[in-house]
Amino acid sequence: MGTLNELIHQPLRLRLMAVLVALQPDAQIGFTALRDLLELTDGNLGAHLRKLEEAGYVAVTKTFVARKPQTFLSATPLGRQAFAEHVAALEVILQTGKPTEQKPAGG
Repeated sequence: MGTLNELIHQPLRLRLMAVLVALQPDAQIGFTALRDLLELTDGNLGAHLRKLEEAGYVAVTKTFVARKPQTFLSATPLGRQAFAEHVAALEVILQTGKPTEQKPAGG
């Protein structure tokens, strides 16, 4: 039986990871596009991204576009794997009604 990932289980981070994992593996989304899609403030999105980046689940790429700083985000292979395992654990709960173990954050 799979385990829930405490870091991803937080509702906003679950939504954030769902968006990033839905992208093609080599695709990125801009910070402002993600912020607007999830209807978050810069600070709120930034705080959650920092936690996911520290865990190795999200890659953050900073660059300049037309001389303006831009931040692009993508799910890492580790992040994709962690998300898939979390979703599988949720599916077990939905199918069996039995809770699974919770995996410590970042592990």
